[in-house]
Amino acid sequence: MRGLVLFAHGSNDPEWARPFEQIRERVRASRPEYPIALAYLDRMEPTLEQAIESLAAQGALAITVFPLFMSPGGHLKQDLPRMLDAIRGTRPHTPIALETSIGEVPELLGAIAEWILGRSA
Repeated sequence: MRGLVLFAHGSNDPEWARPFEQIRERVRASRPEYPIALAYLDRMEPTLEQAIESLAAQGALAITVFPLFMSPGGHLKQDLPRMLDAIRGTRPHTPIALETSIGEVPELLGAIAEWILGRSA
């Protein structure tokens, strides 16, 4: 079974997490067979390591991390690879895959542009 981690930046404001929680619930409703967790880089919990541990405890044999970042800046280019290397070192038998950030998905960028165009008419 594959576990899914939705990985976001984090904030001091708990309301900031609401859209990510909604995404998690939509995925969970559509694919209840996948254990899914939110994880945060900074200021919120669970951390990426905590989320992966939780999914493994739920029986996930492999994990895919989905970065919910609009651009692949320093956090995705440097911080996240270091974090994943450290986690993989403690879980050598759990494959952990990394998807591209949401800002690199042409369909999502197109949907945002269409939304903007639809609102600007």
